[in-house]
Amino acid sequence: MKFVDQAKITVTAGKGGDGVIAWRKEKYVPKGGPTGGNGGPGGNVIFQADPQLSTLLDFRYNRKYEAQNGNPGEADNCTGRTGVDLIIKVPVGTLIKNAESEAILADLVKPFDQAIIAKGGRGGLGNNFFKSATNQAPRQRTVGKPGETFELELELKLLADVALVGFPNAGKSTLISRISAAKPKIADYPFTTLIPNLGIVQAPEEHRSFVVADIPGLIEGASEGKGLGLQFLRHIERSSILLFLLDGADSLQHPEKAYEILKKELKAFSKELMKKPRLVAITKSDAFTPKDLREFSTMTFDRKKPLIISAVTGENIPDLVSRLWTMVKKEKE
Repeated sequence: MKFVDQAKITVTAGKGGDGVIAWRKEKYVPKGGPTGGNGGPGGNVIFQADPQLSTLLDFRYNRKYEAQNGNPGEADNCTGRTGVDLIIKVPVGTLIKNAESEAILADLVKPFDQAIIAKGGRGGLGNNFFKSATNQAPRQRTVGKPGETFELELELKLLADVALVGFPNAGKSTLISRISAAKPKIADYPFTTLIPNLGIVQAPEEHRSFVVADIPGLIEGASEGKGLGLQFLRHIERSSILLFLLDGADSLQHPEKAYEILKKELKAFSKELMKKPRLVAITKSDAFTPKDLREFSTMTFDRKKPLIISAVTGENIPDLVSRLWTMVKKEKE
């Protein structure tokens, strides 16, 4: 399935039904009074978070959504039927914005969260409403009001406990395939991850788990639109923990330099990202020389020692999962 995380659509709530002019007609009642009922209100447009959905792909093909109109009033003072609400299902984590004002209308972050985005129009008034002591045979009525119409921008931000941050080929996809059941594409060339992947990781505690997101690799200048990273940086915003993966086998980029570039790009995108708890791991220890291992073991990142791991051999992977779970638990408390 193609991953789509942005879409623009137009929604229109239902129009209210018109009020009607009607008269009482009964045998032996020569001067029946007004009995025109009010129109029913139009249906609302409601968005609902559906945990079964994972992409906004459907909204690329269907861009207009309309709720049902209310029915006109009827004789015998009967109000018209209310228009049926239109419920639009979107993935959990969908942000709904007014495309014109850019105001946030709803942020659906929990399964089955709902938000009324466009309200249906009020029904018109029938002639019975206008009856009075001085106007016993009113011939006026009002028409129903139109429903609200909005052009919306939908933006999906994946919900994950941990986001993997690193350059292309830093071993993010290999790691998530090692610690979860996710099966991302893995190859020996950059940018093999073209869409975010989510993996559910079994925590050290029984019957507990947490979610890890594999984000497409960043490059220097990602915050300015270079590479694929900028398109998916928004997904990191939802994550509680950042796991920086630094390629220790890359002869062209030292881990310390790589870390500073990654931090710079995240900060340029959003300063809030750098306030998140983070853990640093140097990957591909299976390819290290003894000299590499001695050097990396003495490094510190933000005054903390990194984990030295290999997703291929499994070296220190249980320790990594345990540390991540400790951090996730702390954030959830």
